[in-house]
Amino acid sequence: MKNSFTLWGGILFCAVWMISSCRDTTGKDAKSALTERSADTLRSGIKPENFRDTIDGKAVQLFVLTNATGIEAAITNYGQRLVSLMVPDRNGKYEDVVLGFDSLPSYRVGRGGFYGAVVGRYGNRIGGARFVIDGRTYPLAKNNGDNHLHGGEKGFESEVWDVDSVAANYIAFHRISPDMEEGYPGNLEVRVTYTLTDADELVIDYRASTDKKTHVNLTNHSYFNLKGAGEGDVTGHIMQINADAFTPVDDELIPLGDIRSVEGTPFDFREPKAIGTDLESKDEQIQFGLGYDHNFVLNEEPRNDDALVFAARVLEPESGRILEVYTSEPGVQFYGGNFLNGETPGKKGKSYDFRGAFCLETQHFPDSPNKKQFPTTLLEPEEEYWTTTVYAFDTAP
Repeated sequence: MKNSFTLWGGILFCAVWMISSCRDTTGKDAKSALTERSADTLRSGIKPENFRDTIDGKAVQLFVLTNATGIEAAITNYGQRLVSLMVPDRNGKYEDVVLGFDSLPSYRVGRGGFYGAVVGRYGNRIGGARFVIDGRTYPLAKNNGDNHLHGGEKGFESEVWDVDSVAANYIAFHRISPDMEEGYPGNLEVRVTYTLTDADELVIDYRASTDKKTHVNLTNHSYFNLKGAGEGDVTGHIMQINADAFTPVDDELIPLGDIRSVEGTPFDFREPKAIGTDLESKDEQIQFGLGYDHNFVLNEEPRNDDALVFAARVLEPESGRILEVYTSEPGVQFYGGNFLNGETPGKKGKSYDFRGAFCLETQHFPDSPNKKQFPTTLLEPEEEYWTTTVYAFDTAP
């Protein structure tokens, strides 16, 4: 199984303000343990009381992380959803750069579009909704045509997670996914931490262990618009992806099994270009995805000081906001918001229209359980799943 790197050495803990110091949010003292800022002091305007509820006997609430530079991240323990992320532009104006909703109930309709959520047990698609381990076939939910998507009918995005610890710029979530949940074997113990560093990085660290062989592929499904959530499409964003190859798909977006060069294709983002540059291409792969919805095979270099591979860089020219992604994963799914349709109002009633956001989901490759030539996602009982992804923010002059 993959062996990844963590960023403990580079994390600086700030003490701007404290949301809570609770160890467990499932008990009777959960609400009293949380000290929430009033809505008028949250940059996002999100109201924490709109996220207080009890689901499956567990308390749900909103946690807010800040760093010394003023970036603010609001996260709920329902699906570990990144509800808002306030980031400044080149002039110091803050905007919420992730799509989502103003209240908890909207996240419970249609799986909340996966906005900002942790995805598992298996992020992305598994062809034929089944895999085989040691000769035994494990059938999975067919929730994407004849295929399996994002962990099944009720994935990690729809579970209430326990909060192990929380501080001003840090939160740690924990959950045990029971044996055969959504068809996956093994009791899987999962821990995910989010740290907002003073270097303006949101660091997500995933760990898991199992008591039976199983497949695991965790990711974060945040939708980004660096102009601001609901502020038009992202086709003018300038994208760079550090990948010489991608995994082409069939018309159901299941990888064919080969690794194809990006050279001479719309998938060549090795040099920065606007996302919309090749969207009108007649390339079959663009037609299959209605645009970009593909896994890119990351190059092994360059790496940052924590040995994480540089995956992607996105610049929004008008605001100057920059997002860079670093990861220990071998791939990243670039999704261009091709299935957004504006039908469901988002935060502040804004419309999330066609191609109104992009996702950069770090991952092992889709359908790896059925593609032995791909990097394995099989986790065995004596192994630890450990992977890290960093979303780093900056501005251009």
